[in-house]
Amino acid sequence: MVIRGWRFVTLILAALALTMESAHVLELPQKMQYGAQMYSAVNTSLYRYFAIVDGVYQVGSIIAAEVLAFMVRKRMTFTLTLIGFFCLLLAFGVWLAVVAPVNSDVADALRSAPESVPMLWLRLRNRWEYGRAAGFVLQLVGFCALVLSVLMETPKVWEGEKNPGRVSERTRERVMATHAR
Repeated sequence: MVIRGWRFVTLILAALALTMESAHVLELPQKMQYGAQMYSAVNTSLYRYFAIVDGVYQVGSIIAAEVLAFMVRKRMTFTLTLIGFFCLLLAFGVWLAVVAPVNSDVADALRSAPESVPMLWLRLRNRWEYGRAAGFVLQLVGFCALVLSVLMETPKVWEGEKNPGRVSERTRERVMATHAR
């Protein structure tokens, strides 16, 4: 039951982190058409709280996936869980290496030379936008791996069962034997 609960927490955090990145990807085609002033206005106002909320989701999902991988290390789902963890970790690494430096440069410019921010955003736009897109792909792969790891341990209904909505004693015994390993 503990593993089930931990899987739930991990999937929720990973899904919430994925929503943040998918929002960026959905906005990307329109934002790439914006001029310097519009792009700067959108990016310096719209994402003000993303760092706080997304940071909690991303770091939380990474920690939860790492703990989950440890918990299932002797199960058949370990490999998929580990892949999920590493993809989430890599997505955060991409953010740290590609996106965060842009955010830092813009924050510095806002303090020292606010009039330079629109052109700075325009110069760094590709790095910021495509860094977010790369993070999305990695998070999506990680989330899918985690979901597949859950589905692998979900009991199947065997043909010939009279009531497919109910798990037979034979099915229950097979599942228990699988989980006892």
